[in-house]
Amino acid sequence: MIPKVVSWKKDTVKDLVDLLKSGDTIAVIDVHGVPAGAMLGMRASLRSDMKIQVAKKRLMSIAWERAGFEDSNLNELFEGAIQPALVSSSNLNSFELFTELKKTEAGRAAKEGDVAPHQIVVEKMDTGMPPGPIVGDLNSVGIPAKIMGGSVQIQKRTVVLEAGDVFEGDMGMMLSKIGINPIVTGLRLCGTLEGGTLFAPSTLDIDYEQFETDLISYAAGAFNLACNITWFTSQTMPTILAKASREAMAVALEAAITTAETMPHLVGRAHNGAMAVAGQLDSDALDEELANMLGAAASAAASAASSSDSTSEVPTEAEEEEEEEEEESFGGLGDLFG
Repeated sequence: MIPKVVSWKKDTVKDLVDLLKSGDTIAVIDVHGVPAGAMLGMRASLRSDMKIQVAKKRLMSIAWERAGFEDSNLNELFEGAIQPALVSSSNLNSFELFTELKKTEAGRAAKEGDVAPHQIVVEKMDTGMPPGPIVGDLNSVGIPAKIMGGSVQIQKRTVVLEAGDVFEGDMGMMLSKIGINPIVTGLRLCGTLEGGTLFAPSTLDIDYEQFETDLISYAAGAFNLACNITWFTSQTMPTILAKASREAMAVALEAAITTAETMPHLVGRAHNGAMAVAGQLDSDALDEELANMLGAAASAAASAASSSDSTSEVPTEAEEEEEEEEEESFGGLGDLFG
């Protein structure tokens, strides 16, 4: 005798198959411990981006097979899930799906019988609570507390539970009173399947700010290296040419090669040298023109020194702007990459 399949099971499998085929990103989440009211609110807030359906594992497996997916993938996604649910999204990739589901998580106080998800540590601190029976209650569960300065203070850093230990007695309630709610409730992602690739939650949990900082650092390092080894690209050519131009100018000036670009610098250098030599000579050895030039130079130097002394304590707005411009200007690869 062939057993008759209940109609609602057929309908559930059909709905699950439709869900699996409706999106590019498939996931399994664990809804264990989420209150029914909270679950309704979470599903409503996520409805625009993903479809969520809770069902028995057996019915999910049947739908998974009918949708054309490999059973081994579903078995991996089921690992660690107490009360699994299927999720499908056509709007979000695996990383975006993880981020959205992460927003539903919140901590709650541990109850007797709950399992510690990680090592639970109570740090040395001032609880801010007034003196009272709480001191004895904390000490009774192994949290060293004492009244100091009119408030209850934890005396030392204490490991109260290791990962996997079971909460007993009033431990969870005492931890909650000092602000430790270790049991996370929410739509916990068990893994995703996208484009035939399985993604574990640990792979999807990315610090995007740090990731952006790392990318900028890597790009800057690559640009610096490319410029130093003279790797020609459309990005490096302006910097390489500017560096080569400065170095060529420096060589030309040292070799006294006369060009339209070097002549002003060479003439200025020669003029300064001549004036320095003239300044060492006796005034009788100078003609009128050279004496006047030396006098004008001395007057200008004295005026500049006087002006510098009078304004050294309070820089003008123009000088401040000029300093800012000089600090912001690019002085080579070293300035660009620190």
